[in-house]
Amino acid sequence: MKTEVSLRKSLTLFPVVYLGLAWMTPMIYFSVYGIAYETSQGMLTQAYLLAFLAIFFTACSYGIMSKTFPTSGSAYTYVKKSIHPALGFLVGWALLLDYLFSPLIACLTFGIYLHAQFPSIPAYVWIIILNAILAIINVMGINFSANISKVFVWIQVVFIVVFCAFLIKNLTGVVHPLQPLIQSEVPLSTILAGASIICFCFLGFDSVTTMAEETIDAKKTIPKAILIIISIAIVLYMVPSYLTQLAFPNMSFQNIDSAGFEVVTLIGGAGLSALFITVLILAIFTQGLSSVASTSRLLYVMGRDSELPKRIFGTLHSKFKTPVINITIVSLFSLLALVISLETAVKFVSFGALTAFIFVNLSVIVQRYIKDKQRSFKQTIVYLVFPLTGASFIGWLLSLLDKNALLIGLLWLLLGMAYHFYQKNSLKSVAKSSRDMQTHPAPTFSNE
Repeated sequence: MKTEVSLRKSLTLFPVVYLGLAWMTPMIYFSVYGIAYETSQGMLTQAYLLAFLAIFFTACSYGIMSKTFPTSGSAYTYVKKSIHPALGFLVGWALLLDYLFSPLIACLTFGIYLHAQFPSIPAYVWIIILNAILAIINVMGINFSANISKVFVWIQVVFIVVFCAFLIKNLTGVVHPLQPLIQSEVPLSTILAGASIICFCFLGFDSVTTMAEETIDAKKTIPKAILIIISIAIVLYMVPSYLTQLAFPNMSFQNIDSAGFEVVTLIGGAGLSALFITVLILAIFTQGLSSVASTSRLLYVMGRDSELPKRIFGTLHSKFKTPVINITIVSLFSLLALVISLETAVKFVSFGALTAFIFVNLSVIVQRYIKDKQRSFKQTIVYLVFPLTGASFIGWLLSLLDKNALLIGLLWLLLGMAYHFYQKNSLKSVAKSSRDMQTHPAPTFSNE
């Protein structure tokens, strides 16, 4: 009799937090600095605060659903079990855009930065090397990935603290401490536009829900981890943005894409900027490590549920207890970084993440407020008002994506619908053939 292999429960609270922060990547603050600063007209502190409030509602919904269904699969599992399996599949299919392209983005960005530092080595060499390393580490197990993530996340945190120390040093004269918050000449609509971009800095808190089956006491651990992750993130984002507005209320950049590097150079000189590049490369590596882990788990759950071919996606390695085939598939997919643009990859991620966020909020309403009839005043606030607010805000953010991103996303969903329809019809045909054989068995012949 073949023994069933299952995911190994070994993660405690803080390893889960480190994996979530690794996916989120605190250094993304600098990556989006230019476009966020320009869009919000310098009101970064206010924009970060509004973005946090928007994400907070969705994070609460993820926490609620991870308590309700403490299994891996994230939005796919929540929507499937609370609303409908077919819709759950489509949400999981959309989420694959976010999860599959996140490791690809890590590899692509890694190649771009290292090629810039070492021009004699082509970017594709770095992309292939990183891909191989990420695959090997993930095959070895989730704990190994968490331990590496812990070290590199702390390196990012320390850099941001050092950056803030340089900002404080740059403060000159008497500065009103509320100055960054009371500037009123910028309209709220502009700050909200900046918040819509900044929201992407928080993407990653949801990734820890894919690790529920490898987490000890997931019902308690995952919701706590989600709140800790977004709380740490808002501190790491708001403090430097506040101090930057305080020290340099008016700034301009030569290149919006490299504005984060320009700010670091302005504040800390060549020494801090050299350290910045090193830490950023480590951050990209850590984000790739965490995203491969989460993506392979999502594929595993969808394979185990036969939403994807089970023989391929729904298996674990007998020794490592990890989805080795899925890790290999994710790594092969990430080789598209050799030919795809960063802009296109980001569009896929944005559509997939925001679509999943909307339906996780709706799944709370359906499961807790409608099905479970938890409708006291407090429950109405938590299970109806909060998720409805989260879904509305995220839906608005989704509508702000450009037409090409929305078109690509809709085409992906149509492809998923066609696959789901084909798969279900194939399963029905197999089941019908099996029933027919049982009802009308093949005739037997005797030699007599």
